[in-house]
Amino acid sequence: MLNEKKIEYEDYDVSEDHAKAQEMIQKSGQMGVPVFDIDGTIVVGLNREALKKELGI
Repeated sequence: MLNEKKIEYEDYDVSEDHAKAQEMIQKSGQMGVPVFDIDGTIVVGLNREALKKELGI
């Protein structure tokens, strides 16, 4: 969806990047992926409606 809308994002592989994994857990309180940090608002999981709302699309 992000690619379709040409929205830039950074993708981290938390199975490889342990620092990013810890950051994700700290921000979301969860170990599940994906986790989106949109200007400080955390969206856990592929919740398209929440993502559209936060991204204004």
